[in-house]
Amino acid sequence: MALPLLLLVGVGGLRAAERSGGSSGSSSAMEELATEQEAEESHRQDSVSLLTFILLLTLTILTIWLFKHRRVRFLHETGLAMIYGLIVGVILRYGTPSSSGRDKPLSCSQEDRPFTTLLVNVSGKFFEYTLKGEISPGKIHNVEQNDMLRKVTFDPEVFFNILLPPIIFHAGYSLKKRHFFRNLGSILAYAFLGTAVSCFIIGNLMYGVVKLMKLVGQLSDKFYYTDCLLFGAIISATDPVTVLAIFNELHADVDLYALLFGESVLNDAVAIVLSSSIVAYQPTGENTHAFDAAAFFKSVGVFLGIFSGSFMMGAVTGVVTALVTKFTKLHCFPLLETALFFLMSWSTFLLAEACGFTGVVAVLFCGITQAHYTYNNLSVESRSRTKQLFEVLHFLAENFIFSYMGLALFTFQKHIFSPVFIIGAFIAIFLGRAAHVYPLSFLLNLGRRHKISWNFQHMMMFSGLRGAMAFALAIRDTATYAHQMMFSTTLLIVFFTVWIVGGGTTPMLSWLNIRVGDHVPSVEEMSESRWLYFRMVRILKEGTEQSRKVHGSSGCGIALTIII
Repeated sequence: MALPLLLLVGVGGLRAAERSGGSSGSSSAMEELATEQEAEESHRQDSVSLLTFILLLTLTILTIWLFKHRRVRFLHETGLAMIYGLIVGVILRYGTPSSSGRDKPLSCSQEDRPFTTLLVNVSGKFFEYTLKGEISPGKIHNVEQNDMLRKVTFDPEVFFNILLPPIIFHAGYSLKKRHFFRNLGSILAYAFLGTAVSCFIIGNLMYGVVKLMKLVGQLSDKFYYTDCLLFGAIISATDPVTVLAIFNELHADVDLYALLFGESVLNDAVAIVLSSSIVAYQPTGENTHAFDAAAFFKSVGVFLGIFSGSFMMGAVTGVVTALVTKFTKLHCFPLLETALFFLMSWSTFLLAEACGFTGVVAVLFCGITQAHYTYNNLSVESRSRTKQLFEVLHFLAENFIFSYMGLALFTFQKHIFSPVFIIGAFIAIFLGRAAHVYPLSFLLNLGRRHKISWNFQHMMMFSGLRGAMAFALAIRDTATYAHQMMFSTTLLIVFFTVWIVGGGTTPMLSWLNIRVGDHVPSVEEMSESRWLYFRMVRILKEGTEQSRKVHGSSGCGIALTIII
């Protein structure tokens, strides 16, 4: 953090020359009143912006109920959230008036770098300003003047530190262990090798697209090869939430579900570590974007170090939580037990980020470890509470992100849409997914007892949706021209895959003749059923004893009738 720069602006003298009269005391009182009114208006706009998202989620929930009641499957809840976000974004962009422009550019030519904090002296009063990002000289007069649009534009760190942890943890905590570990080898191959192959194919194809854009004069700023690889890593993060929800509802083949779910869970972790490794790629010499073998192997080392460190941190935190719940009497206090479980799980993400690792990987493996060890040490009440708590948080956070995606199409200030880049991205994603699925499936079938059929491979190819993780990775850094174009393209790709591909899941299952309707209960479901059975027996037994005390021998007949 740079030290605050004290910028003395001679605004007081200019204002003094313009004022025709009045005492300094009355003008000071008027300024204080205006400041209080601005603070009150800002508070009101903050409340309105949060209320907007709450109403969006409420409307989405009511529409989901209607769709489930009518058995509508052509549009998933995430697609609904995006549509409602688009509608609200249009209203905010074109239906709310802009505030009076009060932005004034100030020259600071003696400084050679930006400062994170500015203290500006205005008529003897100091005001603090924080750095938001760079603005190109051509757009200095197009800064967003609508305060409401500014309020609904969130800091990207909100997505990573608040919204992503419950989504990723729920994915690991709700894992169906039996089917996951039965297909573990194939899942690891798809997640690690497949994601790397997809990243490099998409990155190289997009580099060719960028060269083409430069030839036809559609590239107005720098776009390096490393930027193309970063786009390949970002867009390789699949999120087939729509497909998996339909699979779960229709009880599709358990092995296909395990392959898709396991790949998407680990694929997110690989994609985020891969993007961090590409950012860390810094060749020595004058050309910092040329290929350098030493820098390449350094990036590979960064990838392995970050992933293994995050994995160990998540697993250790999960084991520590399991030991704490096992060797203490917290099970006597289910509320405290649930609260500790929640805080330990969330702190895993923040601890990994604070130590320079990746919180997504850490919290994912923390969830898997918690499901395998801690879950069995929890009290029966805490088991039910933790599963329901993270299920609700996952549902709200995911729909919030998809609502914000629809909103961001109109509220984001730095969109750059290039038709050539967008069309090239769709083609590259299709080819990257094909190179990801089919060759790996052929190699895996050489050693698998239960082969991955062609129908399964086609369904996996079709199910390569992009979602919350790709959006969060793209919006995290939009400072440069290349990153802004990547973010706008990622947003359109998410829209297309969620609406078109997600809506076509049910017809594709029928067309590929994939078996549905086979529900094999998981270990967790069977243990939950046993717990409900024994709890009902205990309640009936307590009712029998109470009736016996109150009514004597006749209570046995009443209790026996209840049991029967």
